[in-house]
Amino acid sequence: MAFCANCGAAITQTTGFCGSCGKAIAAAGPAIVPAAQPIPAAQTAGAAGAAVPSSSGLTFNLAAALSYLLGFITGILFLVIEPYKSDRFVRFHAMQSIFLNVGYIVFWIAWTIVGGIFAHISPWLGLVTLPIDLVIALAIFGMWLFVMYQAYNQREYRIPFIGNLAAKQVGMA
Repeated sequence: MAFCANCGAAITQTTGFCGSCGKAIAAAGPAIVPAAQPIPAAQTAGAAGAAVPSSSGLTFNLAAALSYLLGFITGILFLVIEPYKSDRFVRFHAMQSIFLNVGYIVFWIAWTIVGGIFAHISPWLGLVTLPIDLVIALAIFGMWLFVMYQAYNQREYRIPFIGNLAAKQVGMA
């Protein structure tokens, strides 16, 4: 079986480029890389976030998606766990997860204070905030699922303002 010399992905003889990294394959034929040869870490963390498992068994795109799972807790974990802390793609999503969840917490505290003030003014105003609470919670849940999906699909989706802060922290600005 033939493997791409750039990323190590399996390729067929009929294609003119690698389906994984997009690198053109020479007209003389694809370069053969032995299957037992380990792929360097720099190649597993390519610009598109390669789907090659790391030493822990998680692919980098799965690690990036899981950095959103438990909010800033998993974000911090993936910033300190060894094979992932050196990967720019995982670090970006981990930082974005941390900033996003800190923003959720700050917003939710402020919104609870506003709801308490409305409920203190009039109990009916407090009841009006309940449907708004549900819509906000649904929007937060939808954003959480969306960013996890984007990370899993190896996309570097930047949430407005938060994504730029995360990119600066990782050195991608």
